[in-house]
Amino acid sequence: MKNNIKKIVFKSLLLLLVGLGLIHSCNDEITERNDQFPKLNPTNTDALAGTWKPYLLTAPDEFSIDVPVATNTPAYTREINEIKSFQVSITDEQRNIINYWSVGSILRWNEIMRTLVARHNRPPYQNEDGTYPAPSPANPFAYPQFPFSNPPYAARAYAYVSAAQYDALIAAWHYKKLYNRAAPYTVDPTLQVLIPKSTLPSYPSEDAVVTGVTIELLKLLFPTEIAYVNKKAEEEKLYRIISGANVRSDIDAGIILGRKVAAKFIARASTDGAGAAIGTPAIWAQLESQTAAKGEIPWKSLEKPARPPMLPLFGKVKSFLMSEADIVANRPPAPPTTKSDAFAKELAEIKKYSQDNSRKHLEIVSFWADGVDTSTPPGHWNAIAAESFVQQQYSEVRWARNMALLNIAMMDAAISCWDAKYTYFNPRPCQMDPSIKTTTGVPNFPAYVSGHSTFSAAACAVLSHFIPAKKDEYEAMATEASNSRMYGAIHYRSDCEKGLELGKKVGGFAVARAVTDGAE
Repeated sequence: MKNNIKKIVFKSLLLLLVGLGLIHSCNDEITERNDQFPKLNPTNTDALAGTWKPYLLTAPDEFSIDVPVATNTPAYTREINEIKSFQVSITDEQRNIINYWSVGSILRWNEIMRTLVARHNRPPYQNEDGTYPAPSPANPFAYPQFPFSNPPYAARAYAYVSAAQYDALIAAWHYKKLYNRAAPYTVDPTLQVLIPKSTLPSYPSEDAVVTGVTIELLKLLFPTEIAYVNKKAEEEKLYRIISGANVRSDIDAGIILGRKVAAKFIARASTDGAGAAIGTPAIWAQLESQTAAKGEIPWKSLEKPARPPMLPLFGKVKSFLMSEADIVANRPPAPPTTKSDAFAKELAEIKKYSQDNSRKHLEIVSFWADGVDTSTPPGHWNAIAAESFVQQQYSEVRWARNMALLNIAMMDAAISCWDAKYTYFNPRPCQMDPSIKTTTGVPNFPAYVSGHSTFSAAACAVLSHFIPAKKDEYEAMATEASNSRMYGAIHYRSDCEKGLELGKKVGGFAVARAVTDGAE
């Protein structure tokens, strides 16, 4: 599986570098991925998903939608005729749209999300006076554009979108069962059907529900991309009609329902503490002085001029699954003191790695780097999950459920990891020994614990629960991702080992929810 993931990630990186990142086109447009996954044809429609446990909805019918018109009415006949009018002369462009979206709505929107994260994963340059500007959601088009989608921001963004998609689809499945309106190709067998047929009722359209909820969240998270997001939404709506999967009222009801669910998640996002995670100069100074007062050497930015620490208060962001007490209870013990023999031994080990230019280690470092202009470590694990889930032939609602658990686990990994980083404020190896040269730059936040290790172990725990047969593969990948940070001379061994332990504990909270959410 890892070779397939390497191909996917490599293709994604090439396209992102050409279209978005290090190699810019003249208009910096987003470049699409067009690999051909098989069309979504679930082995199980999860017909009872309307009874599964949501995250924020109080009940699957919390938000109402209109009763659909009957399929034997003139109004419905007109909607059937609209499909037929499109199918008289389907253009090549429209066929491409069908091929693109028919692999699954959750899969494609997740790919789009990863692309947007990569596009905005660019730290701002300093001002002339040596200070650094911060992106502002109140003025997102001003430099630096909002957001800077660093790993914590990205982890939270993936989690909100995935959890909202899941809740919206639970509501959709509830109404499908309640109204039980047949698919248009069942009502009129003369319709062409250009995608695999489903036995599910068609009202509301599951694709439209996903579109409705996703575009509202993406407008919040990536406000400079609204035109692009709207374009993709219109494509998906058109695809469902042209393909014969839905009539327009199926689509309209789904969009309305998705938007209603999105509003609940947007309200939560406004009060979860992420907006204050950047901290203040007084807080940054206090973190340094508190560490020095303990007799330790505090972390310092190695950039010139020194850059403020990345999101020092992200450890205070409200989790979906963990309480503040849970985060503190699972906080790793203090790392070896910077004056200890144990610390000196770990530092010496990293220095040796910094002098090791073996091809194998360099390939591992490169594969797991996930730095600027990439979809970040959480995005990398989303790509791994997508490759696995395609093989399982999940329904849209199960795709959404599993992606939500994965991404909430990685959001909680970010919260827990950043809590540890700024509790201990531990210096990087190259700060302690300037002769140590890193392979992929130096992240602008403290060392202990490793973010890659924490993200990877959390993802591994969740994915291993979904697909136990691949547990050994996921564990090997998580270990390799963790080791890559030592090979790149970015982290000490204790950063990585304790990060793996922390990530596994955090992933356990998502696994505990999985066994009680009604989907198993």
